[in-house]
Amino acid sequence: MQARMNNPALVLPEAMKALHALGVATELEGVPARTRELCHLRASQINGCSVCVDMHPRLARQHGETDQRLFAVGAWRDAPFFSDAERAALALTESVTRLSDRADPVPDDVWEEATKYYDEKALAALILSIALINVWNRLNVSVKMVAGAAWS
Repeated sequence: MQARMNNPALVLPEAMKALHALGVATELEGVPARTRELCHLRASQINGCSVCVDMHPRLARQHGETDQRLFAVGAWRDAPFFSDAERAALALTESVTRLSDRADPVPDDVWEEATKYYDEKALAALILSIALINVWNRLNVSVKMVAGAAWS
């Protein structure tokens, strides 16, 4: 397997700086790192980004995540391993990632559930984090980045 080109964020260093800065900003406001990584993994599964499906479990493990939960994230609704707050974040992740799949992409029930666990700053960080992983997924998928070789 070979990528079509380098990751566009590597080609344009100012873009990489901006994406990195956005990522740092989302880490500061009340969303646990493990939750963020679960959301990143779930969005990446939906988007078919092999680079991120490979990378985010590794990052999640660095924050104490277990293999059991990582293996089950694709079926989080039916697995007993996730907290209500994590479930709310995963539901929001799926809605924000699949914007074109329904007329009301982020339904009120998904939104209201998320507001039970995350205040406005944490919701802002979560939404920006979900948007950012979707950007990374789209960059990697567009140029067919190869899992395990993305940053070599």
